[in-house]
Amino acid sequence: MKKIDWYIIKKYLSTTIFMVLIFSVIAVVIDTSEKADDFVKSGLSSWQIVTDYYLGFVPFIISMIFPLMVFIAVIFFTSKMAARSEIIAMLASGVRYNRVLAPFMAAALFLGGIFWVATQIWIPKAATIRGNFQTTYIDSKSSYEQGELAKRGNNYYLKVDSVTFAGFREYNNDRQMAYGGFFMDRIKGTQLIYNLRADNIRWDTAKKSWVIENAIERHIDGIKESIKKIDTMKLALNVKPTEIKPDKYLKDKLTTSELKAFIQAEANRGTEGLNDFKVERYRRDATPFSVLVLTLIGFSVAARKTRGGSGLNLAVGIITAAIFVVMDKFSLTFSTKSNFPPILAAWTPNIIFTCIAIWLHKKAPK
Repeated sequence: MKKIDWYIIKKYLSTTIFMVLIFSVIAVVIDTSEKADDFVKSGLSSWQIVTDYYLGFVPFIISMIFPLMVFIAVIFFTSKMAARSEIIAMLASGVRYNRVLAPFMAAALFLGGIFWVATQIWIPKAATIRGNFQTTYIDSKSSYEQGELAKRGNNYYLKVDSVTFAGFREYNNDRQMAYGGFFMDRIKGTQLIYNLRADNIRWDTAKKSWVIENAIERHIDGIKESIKKIDTMKLALNVKPTEIKPDKYLKDKLTTSELKAFIQAEANRGTEGLNDFKVERYRRDATPFSVLVLTLIGFSVAARKTRGGSGLNLAVGIITAAIFVVMDKFSLTFSTKSNFPPILAAWTPNIIFTCIAIWLHKKAPK
């Protein structure tokens, strides 16, 4: 690599880091102003808020804005280079256009690779910190969340497998026990063939299994029915305590390997509505790839010298970034609300913008 390559790579990395830090600080300031009352009511110290919330919030924000910040950074410093005729000088000296582009793509590949690793492992761990804080100190005080909880109570119903359904009444998540009763039904076709009712069910932490008490078990075969009363019984239920109470931050908390295992396990149970998790799984590969795509677009747009300077290029960049975000949200909505395949929902913006990037690259003056 030559000095000019290192010069471009340093500009790329330093400008991107600067943009990410600036927008992260702005996001923290806005979020702090919105949640100031919640922080005061929580009774936590400033240091606890930083370590228990913002240590997870900042990586979460960075994961959302990183590709777009890379794009705006490329637009910004490339426009400056074009305004100073640096790119024209390189092309005039006999350096090929693609050779000028090479350090841009090398830096994008480096940042994209780091971002890919982060989305698979590091960001989910940070999301766990943020999600736990939100659940404990923000959502629990929300009037909307309290209203939803009042409607549902502490009753939870779930699908154990494709033919078995279970319900926990008055379930206490801390004690991992249902006080108001438990039921489990198994069907064959459209007929109920098994029914279990128990006064309570609890999780045995030592044996890692469920235990039911004061239960009645029914086996149904047409008009025949056998009934058995049980005082205490270990129940082989393919459900863990953490899987009973729904967690709206779960898809963000799971690392990619855990997310894949979760999707597979829920699919084996016959659970519906997994598109949110599937889109998240594919998005973790698609978003880092968008760093390469947006870098190519940014260079193709900003490498030409214009009379308007970098202002016009920045305006084009911001508009393009807005279109990318809107398209990403639309594809996500289509997947979760309709039958749009999750993998296409995650990759459609990249596919469309890759075509745009290739077209701009071919049309760019060389």
